[in-house]
This record gives sequence, C-alpha cells and structure tokens, in this order.
Amino acid sequence: MATVNVYLTFDGNCREAFDFYKSVFGGEYPYIGTFGEMPAMGGQETPETDKDKIMHVSLPISKETVLMGSDTGGEWASHYKAGNNFSVSVGAESKEEADKLFGGLSAGGQVTMPMADTFWGAYFGMFTDKFGINWMVNYDDPAKMQQ
Repeated sequence: MATVNVYLTFDGNCREAFDFYKSVFGGEYPYIGTFGEMPAMGGQETPETDKDKIMHVSLPISKETVLMGSDTGGEWASHYKAGNNFSVSVGAESKEEADKLFGGLSAGGQVTMPMADTFWGAYFGMFTDKFGINWMVNYDDPAKMQQ
C-alpha cells in the first residue's frame, strides 16, 4: 500500500517555514539539504543565488505522515505561485507500483519529470494531473538506499 504526504514548495523561505513547523510539531529533520550540496546537473553549476536554498527537507509529524518541502529556484522559479505551491507525494512500495501509479494518475495531465533513477537513490517522477493537481511519485529501493 502506498503512502501519501504533502510536499510544500517555497520561494526562498523553506528553512524559515520548516523551522516554524518544527517548533509546532516538534521532532527532528531526518534530512535537510541545499541546492549547493547537490551534484551539478547536466554540467550546470547551481547559481550562487540558489546555493543556500533548500533542495529537500522532511519532518515527520506522526507515525504515518511526513511533511516535506523545498525552495524553488533556477528554471522552476518562474512557475512558483502561492496557492499552487504544494504537491501530493506518493511513496510506492515497488518500482512496478510507482510506474503504475505514475502512469494512471498522469493520464491526460502534464509530465514535468518522467520516472527515473535519481542521484539521491530513489526512483522518482513528477506531473500535474488533468485536474491541475501537482503529484510526485517516489520509490526508495532498499538495496540502493543502503549503498
């Protein structure tokens, strides 16, 4: 059975927002990383203005729920709009389930990132469905996550 969480996108104030959420919910970040810490994509270095922005943060807020987020930057920044700055994040239990969910939910919508293996070790993709809802599908392969 897949898990479903909310993924929030910010315009440069993700760390501030998540520090606030953490002050309310408590807990610790299992992961928080900046764009400056990630490897160059397609030979392009991260612009100085984006290096301190949050690439990904997660904050468990219950046994079942993780609040996740990032800042927007680079080519994605022009798409930021308060009100559409969230996605439903689905965690699949297998690569096959991820492909099935991605294919089914993205039908008639707009794929923004096809399912693919990522530098952080997950199998991941993003799209906006035919109703205008942003989705992310993720499968963390236990064999790859242990490397």
